[in-house]
Amino acid sequence: TATPRPTLAPEAWMNLPVIPQQVSQTALDIYARGLELGNNPRAFSKIGDCEAVASWFLKDFDLGERYYKLGEYADLQAVIDYYKGSYERESLAAKAGFTAASALSPLWADPYKCEKNETPLDCEYRVNRPILAFIIMGTNDHNHRATFEPNLRKVVERSIELGVIPVLVTKADNLEGDNSLNATIAAIANEYDVPLLNYWAAVQGLPNAGLQEDKAHLTWAPNLFDDPNNLLFAWPVRNLNALQMLDLLMSKLPTL
Repeated sequence: TATPRPTLAPEAWMNLPVIPQQVSQTALDIYARGLELGNNPRAFSKIGDCEAVASWFLKDFDLGERYYKLGEYADLQAVIDYYKGSYERESLAAKAGFTAASALSPLWADPYKCEKNETPLDCEYRVNRPILAFIIMGTNDHNHRATFEPNLRKVVERSIELGVIPVLVTKADNLEGDNSLNATIAAIANEYDVPLLNYWAAVQGLPNAGLQEDKAHLTWAPNLFDDPNNLLFAWPVRNLNALQMLDLLMSKLPTL
């Protein structure tokens, strides 16, 4: 049996880096398992709520250089090329209104693309065969706090079982009022030794912490990183962070 990992102190997640400094051995092991199972090392999936739906999250990077400018982040072009096709892909497990429970419920699955009684999560992984997935959940779970932790745990465990590295992402909002959902996301990432993109930390220095007046939706600007003013808005920061996370993983995982 594996040695239990040290637990994360309740507020420690706030001080975790936006992008981790290294890729864990656990993630490398999941990657090796994914290759054995036939997953595509150059594909990723998006799992979660409206913030995981394609149009604003990463899609521009498949649409060509008219839609984005990397500026000082020009070295990220290699990662854009490496995962080409995943950026604009419409996930079968990302929908507006999704909670952690939704990804595990066949009722939410696409009846035309998924098999009978298949969950959206399993359906997306079967159809796309990704090697990793951004798990973006919690915003719609502020009224489901009791079930969020066990359901997120199931999503992570199922991902690992199917050879998909789950990249957990903290959220910008605090609709639950005590940041407990972000604490849960970080604690589960720590427990399972999988990557955490601490997006909450990335937006703390932005105007209104990157949130619109409803304190739920993210502020928007184009993905033109050559203009520093655009990086005062939450969506381009989110997309830049996601590319940086993919770049870290691409640099550490054995490429084929």
